[in-house]
Amino acid sequence: MPSFELLTAFFITTALFAYIPGPAMLYAAAQTMARGRFAGLMAVLGIHVGCYFHIVAAAAGLSVLFQAVPWLYFVVKLCGALYLIWLGFSMLRSKLEGQDVSFAIEPKSARRAFVDSIIVDVLNPKTALFFLAFLPQFVDPAAAFPVWLQFLILGIVVNLIFSSADLVGVLLAGAMLGRLKRSSVVQGIVRRGAGAVLMGLGVHLAFQKT
Repeated sequence: MPSFELLTAFFITTALFAYIPGPAMLYAAAQTMARGRFAGLMAVLGIHVGCYFHIVAAAAGLSVLFQAVPWLYFVVKLCGALYLIWLGFSMLRSKLEGQDVSFAIEPKSARRAFVDSIIVDVLNPKTALFFLAFLPQFVDPAAAFPVWLQFLILGIVVNLIFSSADLVGVLLAGAMLGRLKRSSVVQGIVRRGAGAVLMGLGVHLAFQKT
């Protein structure tokens, strides 16, 4: 494995990146506000599972394709952006019918949040490029472990740390939900606000440069 000094720098840098509010944390919080705390937790799990696709891709060197084939990167990014926009639009036009979004969320909503989150993360090429740019800085070619195994181990650690930060976002959003007046009007505003956030994330991804 890399040296102690390199690993220390790795953990500090990863924690700084993870706990600065970013799109993943905002996405998980929006799912929480729209579907409830359990759905938010399932969204974090979905992001975590989807991220392993990019970790394996980085370890295998497949992420280099996004740099070598610009049109492939654009197509995947556009698919991810359109999916986010569609999710947000679905929330905007949905009706709550008097449900309590904090506690009366149907199991299928949580399952939907889990599946949606996997798809969103897999279709986000920025995640692949992040691992490709970030992990090599902490890989030691002279270490006992092969480079691909170092990529895999470091990627898993990064994923766990980022997921812990997303969990904090969900818990904070859940606490805010608990303080809101539980009325159909407020629930509708919250749900549509979360939908607008997801649409905004999709538009941001679509127009974001590599």
